[in-house]
Order: sequence, then structure tokens, then C-alpha cells
Amino acid sequence: MPDQRLTARGTLDLVTDDGTFAELPSPAREPRPDGPLAWHGYDASRARAAERTGEEESVVCGTATVAGTRAVLIAFEFGFLGGSLGEHTGDRLEGAYAYAREHRLPVVPLIATGGSRMQEGMVALTQLQRVARQSALTRAAGLPQIAVLRDPTTGGGWATLGAGADVILALGGAQVGFAGSRVRPPGADPAAYTAEAQVAAGAADAVVRTEDLKESLGAWLRLLSRTDPGTPAPVPAALGTPGLPATGWDAVQRARSPERPRARAYLDAYFAHRVHISGDRCGGRDPDGILCGFGEHHGRTVAFAAQTGAGTRPAGYRTAARVIRMADRLGVPVLTLVDTPGAANDADAERQGAGAAIAEVFGAVAGARVPVTTLVIGEGGSGGALALAAPGNTWATPDSYFSVIAPELAAAILKRPPEDVENTADQLRVRPQDLVELGLVRGIVRGSGPAGAP
Repeated sequence: MPDQRLTARGTLDLVTDDGTFAELPSPAREPRPDGPLAWHGYDASRARAAERTGEEESVVCGTATVAGTRAVLIAFEFGFLGGSLGEHTGDRLEGAYAYAREHRLPVVPLIATGGSRMQEGMVALTQLQRVARQSALTRAAGLPQIAVLRDPTTGGGWATLGAGADVILALGGAQVGFAGSRVRPPGADPAAYTAEAQVAAGAADAVVRTEDLKESLGAWLRLLSRTDPGTPAPVPAALGTPGLPATGWDAVQRARSPERPRARAYLDAYFAHRVHISGDRCGGRDPDGILCGFGEHHGRTVAFAAQTGAGTRPAGYRTAARVIRMADRLGVPVLTLVDTPGAANDADAERQGAGAAIAEVFGAVAGARVPVTTLVIGEGGSGGALALAAPGNTWATPDSYFSVIAPELAAAILKRPPEDVENTADQLRVRPQDLVELGLVRGIVRGSGPAGAP
């Protein structure tokens, strides 16, 4: 049995600061003999579960600080009827979420459940609707929800409290999936129903070791609970060549140089520490094309979506849209780094919905109520780059260019010979100084940052 099969209170002891946990009172409900279905022996099963675990229900709810940040925690007790959700469980969950909204606290479900309680039938299943409603209200209130997937996390608990959270951390080796082990198709690959598989499929953000959980959860809570919605993210200083390119083709060559600093170097220099989200929640990831998450810059939380210099894939755009929308809900300013020759345009990208994914990013940036700041650090290739650029608040480094299309492709479309590519680059006016003159970027960032930038 994996070491994450801890009790509810053992899990709370693991992640909370000593002496800070205070259990919330349980809502009162008139008991019905053997539950809403009068299921013979149900009361006896509950009594045995209570005697075995010391708990009266399958969840323990309360408040505590986690590495210094106060939160509402919901810990599932798998030893109580498999951590299943019933009517009384729904009462406790609803009360915990309501308390979080009243006191402006983040919510942390620590999940270990087999799903809905069979002895309560459809009454148990409809508790998922109650949970979904509470989660939606909490999201609308601008409060973060960070789920921890323990062993096992299956059924409706995964499909609501788990998969519906803003950030999803999973303990290594945990069984995670909508279908529990006893209801899967015969011969189903068990490796598909694991924490690692869910992260690989973009359905969860990270696998965390049990001994690292408190530190990881604390870092997320600190960042997502510290909001400053009105002030733009400061523009990063340029890390590359300080001089400006002489020609359009020179700008293109410099942006394509393998020696030029890439996104990771900019993020390392900008943030004191950062955490990453991973995946588009639609079955995909793009770790080679874009980096997304939240970090601390001079004591402030800033969200980021940073292209890496590769062609961005549909899953990457959907992940970027996800982080921008999450930041907008939580009141966190956004920094985007533009660096791509263009969106991935292979057949797989088309089948994965490239156009719709790019549209999601355009829409997320256009609809953001928090400030979005953009720095073009390399190639700005067509709409696949422009989707991440903030209108009116985009800056460029001397090692960058921005173009409606790559000069080689422009020459081909215009039926020009290959020797005219360099001249075409000049005609397109792709240099950073051209972009300033055209009013398309606010300014050029040097090593000490742009003059007059926020």
C-alpha cells in the first residue's frame, strides 16, 4: 500500500503548522434510520466505520495555516466507508466552502475517496451537484482551490473536488481516475489510472512526494493568496545583446540565434521563486513550447505564460489561456513572454484544434480585467505569437522581431526568388525599432529595463 494512504487527521498533521488546526462544527441533520433509502444494515456499517476510524463521517473539515498561510482544509478519511460521499458528507463540504467564502480563505481538498455512497443511492450521487455549486461560487468569489490527490482518488470526488480545482497536486503512486479499480473494463491498463498518468495527460499539474507536500502546498497557497490586481507586472530587463539590429534580416538572425537567452533564463532572473501549472485539462501538455505558472517578483505574485522558442502546440495555447483566466479570477497580474516562430502547423496540431486553441488565448488576453504585460524576447511569428501579446502594453528586446509571417514564407507567397528574402525582411519592418515607430510596441527593453515602464 502506498505511503499516501494516511488517515484524514494524519494528512492534516502532515501539511498543517503545529497547533493551528481547528475543526469546523458539523451541520446538524435529523438522522433517518438506515439513511435516505432505509438500506438494511447501513446504520450498523456507519457505526463500525466510526469505531474503526474515530470519525463520524468520511471528511474532516477545518481551518489551519499551511507553511504560514491560513486555509480551509477538507481531509477525506478513506477508512470511513471508502471515503465515500453521502448526504452528511455533502453537508460538511457545503459548510466548509461557505466558511471559506465568508472569511476569504483558500480551499484545500485533501482527497481520498472511492466515489459516491451506494447505500444512499441517487441521494449520494446528487451531492456532487452540491459540491460543484460550492466550488463554482468559491471560484466566482476569486478564492483559489488547490486539490491534493491521495490514494485513491476516484469517481465523483475526482470529477468535482479534484479535477474542478484551480491547481491539482498528486501524491506519487496514487490511484487517480474516474473509474475505480472494481468498475474498469476487463484488461484496462492500470498505469492509465495513476497520478503520473494524469499529469502526463494534462489533467493534473504535478506529482509531489509525501515528504514534500507541505512545502509545495504552502508555496502555492502563498502565491495564490497574495493578490494585487490593479498594478501591472514590471517589464523584465533584457538579457541579450544591447545594440539594435541594422536590418530586418539581421533582426531575424539574432532572434533565431541559439546563443540568445530563452524563456527559462528570463524567468530565473525575474522571479525569486515560481511554481508551474501543467496541462490543458483536455488531455494535452506542451512542456517544450510554453511554460506557465505563478511566481514571486519583489514580494508580489505575478502569473506567467512564456513561449520557449519552439512552435507552440494547441495544448500549450490552452494551458496559457488557463493560467491567464485563473490569474484574472484571482486578481493576479500577468506577464507573457513571446518567442515562437509560429504556432505548430502539422496535421496533428490541426486535429488537436490549433485555431480554436489560439482563439482561446486571444480571448483570455482581451477579456482579462487584470493588467497583462508582454515582452517579446525572440521570434514573434504571426498570430501564434500575437495571441499572447497585450494590446498597448507590449515591449521588445533588441534580440527580437515581430512579423505578420516569416520572411522566407512571405517571399514564397509573393513568388520572389530566395535571394529576395533579406530584402523582404526589410520591407516587412520587423525590427524592434520599426515596431516602436509603427506604434506596435511601447518601447525597447535594455539590460536595465525600459525607461518609464511600469
